[in-house]
Order: sequence, then structure tokens, then C-alpha cells
Amino acid sequence: MDQGRSFAELIVEVGSDLYPDLMEAALDSGFTLAAGEPPDTSGAVEVGEGRVKRLALVGGRQTWEPDTRVEASPGWLAAAEGRGTAVLILVPPDTWPPDLLELEPEERLDVFTRRFERELRAGRVLHGTVSVQRRGPLPR
Repeated sequence: MDQGRSFAELIVEVGSDLYPDLMEAALDSGFTLAAGEPPDTSGAVEVGEGRVKRLALVGGRQTWEPDTRVEASPGWLAAAEGRGTAVLILVPPDTWPPDLLELEPEERLDVFTRRFERELRAGRVLHGTVSVQRRGPLPR
């Protein structure tokens, strides 16, 4: 990564029913275990209307769309569009605590960090660099 330039990072967790397929597609797209620099992949994240709309893997043959609205901050969008890429980190189910929003802000970071580090040590976190593509409003 270039020194002094910010980059966009996106952490994705899906439910246990989708997890095996997402991991297989990620590996087929060039993701690796999260250690060192993230490799370039054939993955792409589509953004539009200030949010993450879709993740495409395996040359667009596998896609994932969030169940809930995933907001992208102006800073994240600027970094992603400035580079044309984002670092995508895929974590296993239950890495994000279910009661995260009920915790105090400083406690949120601590709880998530502990869980994330546990999964990282266990070799269950993948990462890769994906292209960022702007997508217009969804057709009605």
C-alpha cells in the first residue's frame, strides 16, 4: 500500500448458511488467509447511493448483497474511489457480537477486536484487494 494515502477497508460477515459458499468463491477469486499484504483478487464491491450494494466474486458469477443497508461514509467512499480498490476482509459467522449496538462505543471496539483476533489466530479470516465500482440507483 502507498504510504500516506488512505485506503478503504470493508469487513464482511455472512450467516452460517452462506458462509461455506462465500469462502469457496473468495478463494476461487484469489483471497488468502489474512496475513501480510492482501493479494489482488478478481472480486469487486459495488457502491452507490452512499452504501455498499453488492460483492461480486469469481468474475461476477458469485454475488452477495447485504440483507440490511450498509452505509459507506464519505471518507470511505473517497478512499475507495481514489484508489479504485478496497481491502475486503471476510470473517466467519458470529465475529460481530449480536449485541454490539447495545454496548458503549469504547466497549464495542474492544469486544469486536478480541473476537476478530481470535478468528485471525485460528486461520478463519480471509483478505484480498477488490475493485470498487460505482453503481447507479437500482431499477424499479
